[in-house]
Amino acid sequence: MSLRTLLWLLLPVCVAAPVLAEQPHVVMLIAEREYETDQTLPKFAEQHLQDRYRTTMVFAKPDDKNTLDGIDAVKDADVLLISVRRRALPESQLDLIRDYVASGKPVIGIRTANHAFSLRKEEPPAGHDQWIDWDAKVFGGSYTNHYGNDLKAKVTFRSDGAIPKTLLDGIRTQPFFAGGSLYKVAPLAEAAVVLMDGKVEGQGSEPVAWTFTRADGGKSFYTSLGHRDDFAGDVLPTLLKNAIRWSLEESKIKK
Repeated sequence: MSLRTLLWLLLPVCVAAPVLAEQPHVVMLIAEREYETDQTLPKFAEQHLQDRYRTTMVFAKPDDKNTLDGIDAVKDADVLLISVRRRALPESQLDLIRDYVASGKPVIGIRTANHAFSLRKEEPPAGHDQWIDWDAKVFGGSYTNHYGNDLKAKVTFRSDGAIPKTLLDGIRTQPFFAGGSLYKVAPLAEAAVVLMDGKVEGQGSEPVAWTFTRADGGKSFYTSLGHRDDFAGDVLPTLLKNAIRWSLEESKIKK
């Protein structure tokens, strides 16, 4: 093989590397056992994100559910996506997340993310800590519980002009049924802008997806969707992809 041919074959590699390094970095914290997001989120990233973003998956250690393996990736994150359920992290790990939020960078949460770092009826292990008001501070929510799993939640879209158009791009805004139970999350903070509501028979409606402007000026997006059936549907994958794009657009505006 001639030197010229070898250089030609290597050229795409040389050109691609700087481009990949400049792509926004989406870091996903995944630590919950109920909805199998350790499977659905990597598949979502492979199908919808790999061409535009660098992605890093951070999971709980197999032998220690309250410790995340590789969480230092948060230091380099442009977007932090949370799918965690009731974990009390080591203080140093929770401090990384606190610092990220305080920096004003965007946070996206799905399903159990609104009770990610608070335990229910137990004390955290020694050297570990909780973030009790995480839901209120980061997502502007008030999660208390959920309706029964046997109650199907019908989800409808709002037509509020304050809803960012980016979030609904490519989504057919027709009512649909959520895959999992309906979360009780109201009331929301004043700075929240609701996209979708859910309702089960015989009960009032609850917000299902919204944006929130935090006290630090950063933008958050949360949806109580996140069941495996939601990932198999038409709405959630597109909504999450849009939320990542929207959050980066908002981050640039802030700068």
